[in-house]
Amino acid sequence: MSGGESKAERKQAFFAKLIKLFEEYPKIFLVTADNVGSNHMQKIRIAMRGRAIMLMGKNTMIRKAIRGHAQNNPQLEALLPHIKGNVGFIFTKEDLGELKKEISANVVAAPAKAGTIAPSDVTIPAGNTGMEPTQTAFFQALNIPTKINRGQIEIVSDVPLIKVGDKVGASEANLLSRLNINPFSYGLKFKVVYEEGAIYEADILDLTDEDLTNKFRQGVRNIACLGLAVGYPTVASVPHSLIRGYKNILAVSLATDYEIEAVARLQASAAAAPAAATGGAPAAAEAAPVEEEEKEEEDEDMGFGLFD
Repeated sequence: MSGGESKAERKQAFFAKLIKLFEEYPKIFLVTADNVGSNHMQKIRIAMRGRAIMLMGKNTMIRKAIRGHAQNNPQLEALLPHIKGNVGFIFTKEDLGELKKEISANVVAAPAKAGTIAPSDVTIPAGNTGMEPTQTAFFQALNIPTKINRGQIEIVSDVPLIKVGDKVGASEANLLSRLNINPFSYGLKFKVVYEEGAIYEADILDLTDEDLTNKFRQGVRNIACLGLAVGYPTVASVPHSLIRGYKNILAVSLATDYEIEAVARLQASAAAAPAAATGGAPAAAEAAPVEEEEKEEEDEDMGFGLFD
């Protein structure tokens, strides 16, 4: 009986702590902790100490706590669809982008275990493996080209062994273990962010100011193109419509010889441009003979002066 009461008390304490954190912190990361060991988890907690609080628990308890507190904060119910798998919460008041970078960098290398799903691509690099020729069967089973060099097995070229999302086989895991390759790294994975009632993907925090500016520009272009295509004026499309109309007026004026003041100014500017570009050449050409004549006269004067 006492054991049941103790269990009930632990549940009540968890509910109270979770609800208190929901009320105190406006920013929450929803994370998954697959393949994260207890020692690794402790290191992450130490790194976040004083800046964030992490709370893990059973999904059924988390859902029950959220539903029980929904009458005070209905916006929390938006988290319920994301409470799947090995999830937990990180509560903070700090800058979300900086905190996400620090937590994401806290990963540990891990070997490839048979039956696990690869979180990343794995490629075996070319070069000497340090293995004896008697162990070529491991490479032959996976169709990896090798050769014997100085009494050791050498891989001829880089070999893509596992693709992200593939299930690691026993042969791949055994070979990577013999090569002392730990191809995977594990840490907390960010699912979504809850911030003052709004939920969005955690990847949004990785966007820079330049990324946001480029996306805004692309959005303006799309609105302008759509407005021009359907003939509906918008703030983005009106400047393009005005320029297009102005060009059409100029084209009609030039084609029909109908004089428009703006066209006349453009024609005058166009006619003056070539003259200005070549205006100095004739003057230089005309000045050249005069300069030569003056030089000849000077030479003649010099000649008469010598022979007199």
